[in-house]
Amino acid sequence: MVVDEAKLNEFIGRTVGEWGAIESALLTFIGDKLGLFKAMAGAGALTPEELAKKTGTHPRIIREWLAAHAAGGFVTYNPAAGSYTLPEEQAFALTNENSPAYIVGFYQIIAGLFKDQEKIIEAFRTGKGLGWGDHHHYLFEGTERFYKPSYVANLTASWIPALEGVEEKLRREGSGAKVADVGCGHGISTILMAKAYPNSRIIGFDYHKPSIERARKEAEKEGLKNITFEVAGSTDYPGDDYDLVTFFDSFHDMGNPSAAARHVLQTLKKKNGTWMLVEPFANDKLEDNFNPLGRAIYSGSTMICVPASLNEDGPALGGQAGEKRIREVVKSAGFSKFRRATQTPFNLVFEARP
Repeated sequence: MVVDEAKLNEFIGRTVGEWGAIESALLTFIGDKLGLFKAMAGAGALTPEELAKKTGTHPRIIREWLAAHAAGGFVTYNPAAGSYTLPEEQAFALTNENSPAYIVGFYQIIAGLFKDQEKIIEAFRTGKGLGWGDHHHYLFEGTERFYKPSYVANLTASWIPALEGVEEKLRREGSGAKVADVGCGHGISTILMAKAYPNSRIIGFDYHKPSIERARKEAEKEGLKNITFEVAGSTDYPGDDYDLVTFFDSFHDMGNPSAAARHVLQTLKKKNGTWMLVEPFANDKLEDNFNPLGRAIYSGSTMICVPASLNEDGPALGGQAGEKRIREVVKSAGFSKFRRATQTPFNLVFEARP
């Protein structure tokens, strides 16, 4: 074996950076869990002792935690004062739950996947998959926290308006529209639509009962009267004559996406019903997804999306299925129209019609 020493050193240097990133991911989750970032937000410069006192934690461990995050660029360090500051930009992303840049939910997802490592390893070995509902609850909670900022920023502001004639139906006085939000999880998207379109009836469906129970509690807190949640899957949710059916970041996970697409077609209004699919951003060519976002989605898809589909003997479309593959599945189910309605750096938004 002939090894290029320069290339080897470059690779080793890159992995050292990854060691820090991997360990820092857990430290970031801990910082969120213990309220360390929120205690630093807007507080100016703090010593480890001051932060420990504010959060009821141990100063020596906090000193090490701060040093790790200073090395990673999460906080800044003042050597003269021995103090640390959380910059406003980092606070915006790490502590502001209403920020479109709020990211800490992803760190909770990562923590959950490490808890599931033995189940994931078994899925690798057997190919039997791993159902969504069989994951640690951190995955469900982290998914809600991670996706919510994007949905808040885009769902009613740009995604629904990009659909042909849908927003007018949703806002219609009196009758409004009838909407099925399939694979709704904790009901983030369902509740956002119910709040934005009070004249419409919004029904959230998910096969995972604990998620539906959580969604019902959240809807009760909001005092919403035009929303209901039911336990049901993508191929058997009840009802018909829906003006709009929505799938948010879930279609590629499903065990039988073709059957799901056929069921949507059967439950939509035949003349002018609309199916909106929100999927992770992906290019159609594998190699065109070899970038930081593609890497993150492929990694998550390896542990979550593909095993979820395989668990039901599905086609395992994966988190980077791309427009071409999604179009093929949708059109083969009998839909006559399919188009990319809009997109963000993280999502593709498709519109399908009978």
